Amino acid sequence: MFFKKILLATLTCLLVTSCGIFTGLTSNTSITPNNSFVLGNNKHGAFTITVTNVSNQPIEVQLQPLNGKPIFLKTLAPKETKTIKVKANEAVILKNNSVDTVNVDLKVKGDTGLSMGYSK
Repeated sequence: MFFKKILLATLTCLLVTSCGIFTGLTSNTSITPNNSFVLGNNKHGAFTITVTNVSNQPIEVQLQPLNGKPIFLKTLAPKETKTIKVKANEAVILKNNSVDTVNVDLKVKGDTGLSMGYSK
């Protein structure tokens, strides 16, 4: 009986600690010409996003407080990576101003209850 309790406790600990690999969000996202991808345009906690521009065109990165105006942060050159700390209730806008479809790799840590969508 004692052995079964120790085995159960050990397996439970392994299960709980191994689930840590599932925290966060990873995505490869395509953005069509003259469109934007918006992440976090809802009420949420703080998060960190690492954006890698895997395209041959630059991508404009903006931050936008909930119900506020977008604030230019950076133009991400082709093959460039940027890690951004995003405050609670603030959105990240990835804007494609080119005539080509662009792709970005995204890695999000922190609050992942984020809205995702496209806008013009």
